Amino acid sequence: MASSENTEQLSFAKDIQPLFRDKDRESMRFAFDLWSYKDVVANAQAILDAIRSKKMPCDGAWPDEHVERLQHWIETGVKP
Repeated sequence: MASSENTEQLSFAKDIQPLFRDKDRESMRFAFDLWSYKDVVANAQAILDAIRSKKMPCDGAWPDEHVERLQHWIETGVKP
């Protein structure tokens, strides 16, 4: 993770929502909307756990920097 990201507060709209592709959103729509701040906040730890265990997305693992960005956003206080 870039050092500026370590201190910077990430936003959902700018930094997190774009990590989720159209097909990721459609795959998970039955449970929650990955493009909805409210839904992602409510399910943040479960989403992170699924991504870390490579259960999500179903077609391949996220790059480490994306996983770290999501974790950083969760740990530093989620912002819209």
